[in-house]
Amino acid sequence: MGMESPEPAWELSVSAANIESRLMEISHDVWEHLLIEIPQVRGDDAVERILLASVQENVATLLHIFENDIPLENLEGLSAANEHARRLAQRDISVSALIRAYRIGHWRFLQWCLDELARRGADDVVSAAANRRLLKVSFGYIDSITEHVIEVYRLERERWLLSRNAIRAARVRCILAEEEAEKEADLDSAESALGYRLRQHHLGLVAWLPGLTGNGAGLVRLDRLTHRIAKELGCPASPLFIPRDEGLAWAWLPFGAHGEVSWERLSGVVEGGEPSVQVCAGSVQRGIEGFRSTNREALRAQELATAASPGRRFTAYSQVAPVALMCKNLPDLRTWVGSVLGPLAVDDEQSAQLRQTLHDFLATGCNYTATASNEILHKNTVHYRIRKAERIIGHSVRAGHADLEVALLAVKYLGSTVMQPSGGDTKERRPGGSPRHRR
Repeated sequence: MGMESPEPAWELSVSAANIESRLMEISHDVWEHLLIEIPQVRGDDAVERILLASVQENVATLLHIFENDIPLENLEGLSAANEHARRLAQRDISVSALIRAYRIGHWRFLQWCLDELARRGADDVVSAAANRRLLKVSFGYIDSITEHVIEVYRLERERWLLSRNAIRAARVRCILAEEEAEKEADLDSAESALGYRLRQHHLGLVAWLPGLTGNGAGLVRLDRLTHRIAKELGCPASPLFIPRDEGLAWAWLPFGAHGEVSWERLSGVVEGGEPSVQVCAGSVQRGIEGFRSTNREALRAQELATAASPGRRFTAYSQVAPVALMCKNLPDLRTWVGSVLGPLAVDDEQSAQLRQTLHDFLATGCNYTATASNEILHKNTVHYRIRKAERIIGHSVRAGHADLEVALLAVKYLGSTVMQPSGGDTKERRPGGSPRHRR
């Protein structure tokens, strides 16, 4: 194939020079279009000003590339574009707004360029080649600059979260340690420092990445997930997000006057997010004391979640409270589970099958028909499994009903942590149901 004719490049160069004479007009047009299309960047004078500077810089740079046929690899970072990305990160404006600004701005800019190329009236072959060159170079530029500003945004978001939250974290520590008085003046001061209302209902969260991220993006990921949860649950304001280290954060979701939460929706956000993130939640509680207690509950749920094998992506304290309260002493909990379930506490497939049927049976009020329906089994199969479970534990499942439910709950959430390994030591049951180890 022969070399591309210099005529399309020259045509684009002349068009760029003509457009450059209207740089301010074009930049303002693109800027105003962005303000209309992206509501997140409207209403903040500082953000609007730096957006205009970034638009002018990007438009001027692209025209300079067209006019002088500059290779994209020779470009360096743009100061206004970098500052715009940093400012959005500081204002809690999502990175999607930054990306949309480049996509929408690019289209608006292309309209000016295409109109100018059409106005020049080159023959069809040259005009088509110039248009192709315009699109190829400009899309290459937008792809490169977008990747660059996303990285600038990410780094600034990480730095900003750490610095901004250092002050708020100190204030939260005082509140949790009950060093903050509950007088109106003190509450006003605390709310002002935190940017968060304490006189409302809260839901405490603990979110973490079990492994070190290594790239400094951990807090940004946790913060993004926290805001996604708050949005899904319809929180009336932004959550309070407090980093504990590079891969662990505490958060409080504001519920205003409402005290109910959809655990299914909350779990859905976590399960549908990044697979490496784990989240634990307290219960919805009110006021400054509720602020403290929901955090304590989330931390107790975290103790359970980190002890569990395998661990769960999401754990709600209200669903595991009895087991979470016993997690301080796992050896004793394992012994107690073994004393209640006996050989049913063995970590194998057959025991797991019996435990699941027994769990459903107790949950339905010992109803064979409902259990069969839940597990898609024949009613006789449920009868068989319950009788077998009773022979194993040494008594009717209706006796010691509460202990059985808690022990099954412990196995459900803690898994092998509180079970005996398959093929390990077995246990006999004495007539009263207490365990006896074979020697």
